[in-house]
Amino acid sequence: MTTINDVARAAGVSVSTVSRALRGLDRVSPQTRARVAQAATELRYVASPTASSLASGRTRAVAVVFPFLTRWFFATLISGIEQTLRRHDHHVLLIALEGESFGTRLRLSRSMLWKRVDGVIVLATSLDGQEQAVIDNLGLPVVTNGNRIDGWSCVRIDDEEAMRLAVRHLLDLGHTEVAYVGARPDASAYPRIPQDRARAFAETLGASGVSCQPEWMVESDWTGPGAARDIMPVLTGPSRPTAVVAASDEMALGVMGAARRLRLAIPGDLSVVGVDDHVLSSALGLTTVRQDVLHQGRRTGEVLMRQLTGEDVAVVDEVMPVRLVVRESTAPPARR
Repeated sequence: MTTINDVARAAGVSVSTVSRALRGLDRVSPQTRARVAQAATELRYVASPTASSLASGRTRAVAVVFPFLTRWFFATLISGIEQTLRRHDHHVLLIALEGESFGTRLRLSRSMLWKRVDGVIVLATSLDGQEQAVIDNLGLPVVTNGNRIDGWSCVRIDDEEAMRLAVRHLLDLGHTEVAYVGARPDASAYPRIPQDRARAFAETLGASGVSCQPEWMVESDWTGPGAARDIMPVLTGPSRPTAVVAASDEMALGVMGAARRLRLAIPGDLSVVGVDDHVLSSALGLTTVRQDVLHQGRRTGEVLMRQLTGEDVAVVDEVMPVRLVVRESTAPPARR
């Protein structure tokens, strides 16, 4: 196997000169750079990524910190981020903070990042002051997605506006008995999004003179099976709502499954609306508020790359658009 020493001997230069020439650094004349390149080509030399990173202090890796490994939303975000980083010859180091149960997570530590990455992307996760200090003390550029943290750039949607669109759609259809799935204020893994959406649900109903029964504000773990389980007491209670708003499409699909097991017609007996536009929502006819998750991931990667290259170091708060997509799961309430 050809080594950097072989290239140095063939080109008649030092090993350090070969390293600088092949990495495109300065202090190497054009003639020397060409001679080194020719020797490397003839000897079929491929530079070691590990050695290059040690020499340059750059890993060309970006840590993506996120709360859940198996959720469609995060997988799609990460796919968009990876597509952008790949174009810039960077790769992703995944750091999942998922705990043993919903609402718990691992803590971000220095050992997870030190000398392993050039930057950090934090997806829908609130970090405490100590965790933020870990990143700041390492001097790493950072961008968040879905959860604003002072001093760091963020790419997100307006979660309250997304929920307002969902609720107004049902109100416009004539629904006044509306339940909600997704209230989980103690979810430390990603508290802001559930809180923002639940608050916007209650405020939008209240502004129209409609109230939600306390037992209809359903806590859930933001999964389809969890929502199907948690909505059952509401759907089988003495007074059933005519519509359900779910804080995510995964939960909305769970509600639809629970309703069908009870032989409730959708939307005849129960209208259902979600938020996200999950990959299955179109096929299953779910009305939802769409956010372009893949594009959002790409934009998050682009903002970080601009910081890594020094092209743009200003803190940005980029709000991506959302829109209501009406499908077959919502209709005016049937007469009781």
